[in-house]
Amino acid sequence: MLQPKRVKYRRPHGLKYDRPAHKGNSVDFGEYGLQATQGDYVTDHQIEAARIVLARYTDRAGKIWIRIFPHMAKTKKPAEVRMGSGKGNPEGWVAVVHEGTMLFEIGGIADNLCIEALHQAGFKLPVNTKVVKRTKALTEAEKLKMEAQHESSLDAIKAEDALEKTTISDTGNETPAEGAAPAEGAAPAAAAPAEAAKPAKEGEKK
Repeated sequence: MLQPKRVKYRRPHGLKYDRPAHKGNSVDFGEYGLQATQGDYVTDHQIEAARIVLARYTDRAGKIWIRIFPHMAKTKKPAEVRMGSGKGNPEGWVAVVHEGTMLFEIGGIADNLCIEALHQAGFKLPVNTKVVKRTKALTEAEKLKMEAQHESSLDAIKAEDALEKTTISDTGNETPAEGAAPAEGAAPAAAAPAEAAKPAKEGEKK
């Protein structure tokens, strides 16, 4: 799951989310974005769940941008503990989402797929969301880059689907069926020690 590599304070004070977002509130990278219409804390698990929905619904094609990150640690005290005695231990990581914050962006695929994928991803989040379209026109270089990423993603998916997966064992520990030829590189069957042991048994009988 998403979490920062290091933080200045292990148990920080809580940040408020009850104000409009003054930055990070527009579609800056993709063609469509998922914007929050209310503030709340979004956990790392919820962000990952929404990302999985976007990746699966688009068949891993196009390009996805995650515009939020869980920087803040949420603490919790154990059950049946008296009040006081300091702050609880960190239990998870959350992103502070304000009203108007852009959560996800997507581009490089058909418009109807972008809208439906973002709509489905919104069900995984604890805030009300809406799908917005980019207001600033994309440059030709940005469009070509997205189309190239889309084509390369489709080629990788087709190549992965075309692979024939066969089970190959090279351990040599398998017991071949009766009458079957031994595998290449496998040691000969352990019949020689048994044959060598027969004369010894005959000598013992004599």
